[in-house]
Amino acid sequence: MQYFIVLCIIEICSSSRTVPAWVYVATMVGLKQTRAIELVIAEKNPLLQSGLIKLFASDERFSLLAMAADGERFLAAVKKLSFDVGVIGWEMPFLDGRGVLMAMRDRPGAPRLVVYTGNSQPDVPRQAMALGAAGFCSKSDPPGQLLETVAAVADGRMMFPFVDVSRLTADPFSELTPRERELLSALSTGFTNAQIAGKLEISVNTVKFHLKNLYDKLGVTNRAQAVASFLRERSA
Repeated sequence: MQYFIVLCIIEICSSSRTVPAWVYVATMVGLKQTRAIELVIAEKNPLLQSGLIKLFASDERFSLLAMAADGERFLAAVKKLSFDVGVIGWEMPFLDGRGVLMAMRDRPGAPRLVVYTGNSQPDVPRQAMALGAAGFCSKSDPPGQLLETVAAVADGRMMFPFVDVSRLTADPFSELTPRERELLSALSTGFTNAQIAGKLEISVNTVKFHLKNLYDKLGVTNRAQAVASFLRERSA
């Protein structure tokens, strides 16, 4: 089947920023009409955006409707477009994958969502599933794996690496030790590692060890994300 790509740009007004939010739209036009799987992607990396457009354009099963640069723009595309599957990142500016999944939870007729991320934290697939994602694919997987994951999710299947389903409803904060909770509280006040070490009367290396365990349990990669999770948990 021969096809070509029609690229256009639409402006989506963003209530949280005065800068216009631009979404690049790609539509596959073929010589014969077939019911393609329609999708929208949220990817922050411009190089990966180009690669993903080419990847999905190479497979006639798919029709890529829009490419958004962050979670907020993805949600703006959801309001304007009707599609089958959304492919979203886990760590995105303005609104991350968790935020997108939570926003889509109770939306009638929402597209099914696949989390596509380079985050290697082993707990991320479990968190994504618990928040309502239908699939998960790592950026370290072959590109074809993403195509098959999206196709399976569009067909109504769940596509995840092994996930301990007994932990799906577990609160990650309940797994923190008292010491890890002390560190998290200190992080939220803006303390440095050296200041935390002095306050808790432990070495800086011990602080780093506890922080690594803390990040793993919360499924985050840095202190800013840990503090954000802590503040969300306190306000819940």
